[in-house]
Amino acid sequence: MKFRSFEPLTNARGQVLTSPRPTMADKGKTFDRRHREWREQLELSQQPQQLRDQPMKWFAWSMGMLPDPQFSMQRIELSKVIALIYVIDDIFDLLGSLEELTLFTKAVERWDNSQLILLDSVPAYMKFCMNALCTTTNEIADVVTKEHGLNPTDSLRKLWTSLFQAFLVEAEWFRCEPSPKAKEYLDNGVISTGVCVVLGHLNFLLGNEGNGKNIALLDDDEMPLIFSQTALILRLCDDLESAEDENQDGFDGSYVDYYMKEHGVSLQTARKHTNQMISDAWTELNKEILTENQQVSSTMKKATLNMVSMIKIMYNYDNQKLPILEE
Repeated sequence: MKFRSFEPLTNARGQVLTSPRPTMADKGKTFDRRHREWREQLELSQQPQQLRDQPMKWFAWSMGMLPDPQFSMQRIELSKVIALIYVIDDIFDLLGSLEELTLFTKAVERWDNSQLILLDSVPAYMKFCMNALCTTTNEIADVVTKEHGLNPTDSLRKLWTSLFQAFLVEAEWFRCEPSPKAKEYLDNGVISTGVCVVLGHLNFLLGNEGNGKNIALLDDDEMPLIFSQTALILRLCDDLESAEDENQDGFDGSYVDYYMKEHGVSLQTARKHTNQMISDAWTELNKEILTENQQVSSTMKKATLNMVSMIKIMYNYDNQKLPILEE
């Protein structure tokens, strides 16, 4: 049998034509198309203007965490999670009353048909968000089940419930008196960063590289150290900026402010103390990254480290933008 040989395609000068490698902008356009379909399906663009709709910012987070080409599916699914965290954060900070937010949180805690009764008394945008949350969580659980043979639904619901509860605690603090102690605020603030939600979903989407121990990683009540130190760094960096990077009104708190009031120190002293805490958290995170741990894959560690490294860049996103993503 003779096999036909194919000559490579050439241009008029006889130069071999090759397919160009996709650029960051190309990946951004592909993501934007697929993410736009998801947003249209969930009617995200039709919600109140106070709810941030920044798909390129969400993509930048997931792309920075998982830059390798083979993680396209994980990037897209992770961006949906990040988008919902931003939207839910805005609902708690800018839109909902304390009574509405309490009902909203109780609905998430139930996560069954009985939640519909609670949602009867909340605004339409909360109902939209609950629908988007349930739909997206079920879709990601289906992806994980098909790809890795395990059903993470209960663990994913647990992650979202913890986030809502932390947001509600902050809403009560910022709308009422008295203010929390600095440590009390920080312990809750580590959860309200959403880092555990992001990394928890990512852990399942990666399948923890087949070692079968990712469920145990998330089933403990205590947040894994690699998650908590990442969240601590993000929270403290955010509070150092005092949310000025967001340029938005609403209820917000700051560890720096609470530390100043509690200890009667100057702003300079409080900032110095906070920067030292960030440095200490980096040390602990690096130790965890370098430690052999069969429950945390090398890809997961790299993604976590990438996430922390992006914090300063992403907090300046709204002011400086990332031009290659905005084309």
